Amino acid sequence: MNPNPMILKKDCFWQLVGISTGLKILLIPANHSTDFEVHRNWLAITHSLPLNRWYFEDTSEWTLDYPPFFAYFEWLLSQVARFVDPRMLIVENLNYESKATLYFQRLSVTAMDLIYVLGVRSCLSALGVVKGSQQFFAGSLLLLLNVGLIFVDHIHFQYNGFMFGILLLSISALIRQRFLWSAFAFAVLLNFKHIFLYLAPPFGVYLLRFYCLEQANVKGGSFWKSLFKLLAVGLAPFVVSFGPFWNQLPQIMSRLFPFNRGLTHAYWAPNIWALYNTADKVAANVLKKASAGPSTTSGLVQQIDHSVLPTITPSMTFGLTIVFMLPILLKLFKSSKKQSPLMFLRAVVLCACSSFMFGWHVHEKAILMCLIPLSLLTLVNREDARYAYILGIAGYFSLFPLLFDIDLYVPRYSLYLSYMAMLYGQLYRIFSGFKGFHWLEWAYMLGFIAIPLYEHIISRLLGLHIRLPFMPLLLTSTYSALGVVYFFGRYYLYAMGVSWPKVAAPKATATYSSSAKRKRKTK
Repeated sequence: MNPNPMILKKDCFWQLVGISTGLKILLIPANHSTDFEVHRNWLAITHSLPLNRWYFEDTSEWTLDYPPFFAYFEWLLSQVARFVDPRMLIVENLNYESKATLYFQRLSVTAMDLIYVLGVRSCLSALGVVKGSQQFFAGSLLLLLNVGLIFVDHIHFQYNGFMFGILLLSISALIRQRFLWSAFAFAVLLNFKHIFLYLAPPFGVYLLRFYCLEQANVKGGSFWKSLFKLLAVGLAPFVVSFGPFWNQLPQIMSRLFPFNRGLTHAYWAPNIWALYNTADKVAANVLKKASAGPSTTSGLVQQIDHSVLPTITPSMTFGLTIVFMLPILLKLFKSSKKQSPLMFLRAVVLCACSSFMFGWHVHEKAILMCLIPLSLLTLVNREDARYAYILGIAGYFSLFPLLFDIDLYVPRYSLYLSYMAMLYGQLYRIFSGFKGFHWLEWAYMLGFIAIPLYEHIISRLLGLHIRLPFMPLLLTSTYSALGVVYFFGRYYLYAMGVSWPKVAAPKATATYSSSAKRKRKTK
């Protein structure tokens, strides 16, 4: 942290919790996505059917495809839902939506965000951020009012907040060297949503290096005993979660890992495959080569073959993801104990970004796995903050296609602009006049203005919205992908300690280790 942090008059954390909760309640009537029906259907499945049919039920196209802990969570919610509106719990009531159902599901997301609140508070404390300081206020503001979670959970509709809360609790336990608690929390998280499996490598490397090997080398303990305890704690949640389904594991695995859905989602996540698809589309038009199968711009979730460029397979994406994870994991393994918390957070961000960049059938919402851990680093280091702002500009903008109803245009633009202005203002205060961007970076960020101008004005005037209906999505995905790719390359080099021509302000004014160490001494 800053060695002389600006101290505010009081801790505003719980006031900010109240403000964020009020905003979420105001958004209850907002238009939602089909994910609202997905979760209503899961409530009905887990309430109305015996456990051995949960992962076989397919009356609705929105079949249960999350790990068992999330299914148990839906069952618990259904025990309350039956007192609110029992008709929402009938499997055959497809697309059922009453006012009571709307308020129940919306408020259940807001209520579960309490776990996220606790995770934010715990992480800020673990990083040694002084309560009442400008950093603490900024961290609380940027995490509690995170515009990505507001978009995805409280407008689009999902339950990501409480799962990110579990992730933050696991991270804070690791920073405090409560290794077994961290491993347990992360294992629980994996049994709620398996996409967090991409973050397992940095957790595994850190625990192996600083728990198992540290116990043996420094404290004279047994490596095998430490490893056994770690495995026991980490595997216990899987036994509880999957135990009742032990004879249905192939069916569950086919639901959790559906490789037949294609390389990209209906809307391309802003990653390397968005640029790859675009390049293939341009090459096909230049060479006048028609596609033999479904088009990448059809807007459907399906297997596709590229027209000109080689077709990508799941094994290729898996291999690329692993290759790009390995260098930062090796750097984490070799890091000193003093700097390991910061290096661990950077490894988490880069492993999440590697999976986002090269993964198979990546959803645009997965960018939050990079942005939320990166928000913690934003508070402690100027360079991390600079890269976080660039990724935030591109990443949060890339979520706009989730909010496609015309009634959501004003909320999505106003919330996005307010959040990015707020982020810049807080960084300016924390880092004494934050002005860390090259003119090309500014030009790229300001270039996002052109996309809504085209979507809402130019395309309408020229009639392009009829002839090229997919164009706004294509522009959003590919232009955002340029920023994500730029962030990934530059931030990776920075995290690895590779020198690069400076385009920003001087390096950080403080690090985690100094303030956290002072805090431990005062205790």
